[in-house]
Order: sequence, then C-alpha cells, then structure tokens
Amino acid sequence: MFEDPTMTREMYDDLPEESDAKEFYAKYEPKEVLGRGLSSVVRRCVRKTDLQEFAVKIIDVTEQSWTEDRDSVMKEVTILQMVSRNANIIQLVDVFECTTFIFLVFELIKGGELFDYLTEVVELSERETRFVMRQLFEVVKFLHDLNIVHRDLKPENILIQGKLEIKVSDFGFAVRLKEEQLLKELCGTPGYLAPEVLKCSMIDGFAGYGKEVDMWACGVIMYTLLAGQPPFWHRKQMMLLRNIMEGNYNFDGPEWEDISHTSKDLIAHLLIVDPKNRFTAEQALQHPFFESIEYAVWAEKRLRKSRSPRKTPSEKGKFDAKSKFKAAIAAVCATQRLQAGLNRQQVLTFKTMAEDPYRVRGIRRVIDGCAFRIYGHWVKKGEDQNRAALFENFPKRDATKNANVSKTWV
Repeated sequence: MFEDPTMTREMYDDLPEESDAKEFYAKYEPKEVLGRGLSSVVRRCVRKTDLQEFAVKIIDVTEQSWTEDRDSVMKEVTILQMVSRNANIIQLVDVFECTTFIFLVFELIKGGELFDYLTEVVELSERETRFVMRQLFEVVKFLHDLNIVHRDLKPENILIQGKLEIKVSDFGFAVRLKEEQLLKELCGTPGYLAPEVLKCSMIDGFAGYGKEVDMWACGVIMYTLLAGQPPFWHRKQMMLLRNIMEGNYNFDGPEWEDISHTSKDLIAHLLIVDPKNRFTAEQALQHPFFESIEYAVWAEKRLRKSRSPRKTPSEKGKFDAKSKFKAAIAAVCATQRLQAGLNRQQVLTFKTMAEDPYRVRGIRRVIDGCAFRIYGHWVKKGEDQNRAALFENFPKRDATKNANVSKTWV
C-alpha cells in the first residue's frame, strides 16, 4: 500500500484502506501515530506537493451511529473554521470524509502539550505563568465574543511551541451559544468542571450553565501552573466533586510562600462558585497580575525575538534609546526581585534538610517530579501530609498488579 521504509507493517494496521479514502491519500502520506483517543487516532502526515508536515486526526465513525458522530465532528469543524484567524488556536487545514472515517488535518505543533511540559518542570514561575495565561485569556475572550464556549480547557488541550507560545486545541465539546442559551450536558474533565456543570446532573430543574465555565477552568489551570498541583483533587471522586461544588481549595503549603498576592487574588476571582461573580476574560486581562513592567518588557522581547529578522552588523552598532530604556527598567526590576528573594531565602542546613526537606523549593520540585512519574497523576497535598509520604504506598502499576484486576484511575 505504501513504500515508507521507516514504518513497519504493524504501523499501517489501523489505517483505512486506500480505496476508502482516495482523496486523503492522493494529497497526504500518513506516518507514525502521535496519539490515540476512544474512536480516533492522531498521526503525523506529509503533504506530497511540498513535503510539509501536519497532524491528521482520523475518526472512526463506525463505532456509534453515523449520523450522531458525523454531526458532532462537523460541528467541531464549523467552530474551528470560525476561529481559524486566531494565532493561538490550532489551525484546521483540510477535511476529508469517507463512508467509515473522517480526516481532520491540523498544523503540526512539535512542542507537545503544556501538561507534558509541566510534568518536566513541576511548576512554572510567575513570569512564565503570566505569559501563558495572558495568551489563554485572550483566546477565551476571543471565543466568548463569538458566543463560543470551549468546555474542556486543561493543560492537555493546550499545545506549546517555541518559547511557551500556546495553541488551544480539541474543540470536540465546544458549542456556539444562541442568545441567552444555557447548557445542561455533563461533559469535560472532572478536575476542571465548574460547580454549575455538576449541579446540572445533581439538582433537578437547575437552569444550566454558560461561558463562565471556561473561566473556572482557567483558574484551575493557573493554580496548577504555579503550584505544580491542582486545587481540587481526591482519590475518591465523590469527594473531589464535593470540593469543587463547595469551592474548597487553599493557598497553604510551602509552594505558595514565594508566590505573590496578586497571583492568588486573580485565582480567587476565577474559582468563585457563583458564576455571576466570577471574573470574565476581559476582567482577568485587566487584573494587576498582568501589569508588571518587568513582565511586559520580557514578554514583548520574547515575541519580537521569535518573529523579527536578525539585525545586520551595521544595525547592531546603532544606538537604540528605546531598547536601552527597557533594559534599564528590566535591570531595576531584576535587582529588586533578587533583593526580595535574598531577604526571604531560607538558609539550607543539615537540620533544615532533616526536619522538612519539602520546604526547600529545589528539593520539592525533585520530589514532585518523581512522584508524578511513579504514580502517573497529580497529587493534592494534604494538611498533615506532603507528597513525599506517598512513597510509602504502592505505585499504581504495582497496586494493579497485586490486586490482579484492572482499575480506572482518575
């Protein structure tokens, strides 16, 4: 069928027959699998005319009713086409349809998911979090201005490229609301669900929910980026849902000691149980969290560096007053930040290490990173227990093996 020496026979097994998808195969050459879903697989593919790389989502519509599945996919396609002009949203390039499969060809983002990046670094700095969250809030504002609600915002659905430039993806649950329309479907990811979404399935006659659910998810994402753990987590799912409905989270623990009040204040305005009092995307963008001069200089410099051509030797020699002024501001801010950090820096001694190693930021990041790799999920720090204590328990792979049963992990 194909003549690609880099792919084995097994790698072709789940591909549609060439006779069933002639239009797609005429234009693209499928490559290795990048990811899998319940009824779909994502592969890298190459356009034959110019050898440019893309990602193709191949959806099997034979698993369910053809009409239902097709309508759902076509609704996603329509929304993606509406939002294609936004640079921070994944771009849909091509759509192909055959009797048993639908092919959605997207731009290929090689940086991977924000979630994967977070597992490597454990937590982001406030400056990095500002850069990511500003882009995310601008995307959400753009969507909400079009009356579109995403309904599944989470680090797994945020792709990164370059230096933390994001691309929001997976619009499978996205809906464009009619005027005054409220939704009632229970969909999304448990840890990111807003309280009003849960109430739709628990309270008879509940009116429904709207665009505010995306802002709740943004609050969960921002909390997770800064702390390296989500605000709501529990091994028992009912306790998790109860904590969400009550807005039961805190800023306790050593990971929050070095985080500014403005960061916590913005999160607090997003994780409000009553959606009427929750910040909108526009209000979030106007919050003092984004008013840092140092951040503005850093973000502008980062974007310009990735987009502007290099200067010639003659241009480098010219005096640029604007750049010098910005550099001076950045230097002053950096000096102030360094001085503040030295004033509150904990002296690292053997006694400190023995009594509470988790309080030392560098060691805490190592512990958290190892815990995630072993247990395969984020773990919420308890009042009298830190994540290092989890090493006393069985990792999930051992627990499954010992019980000799298959388990579903939240």
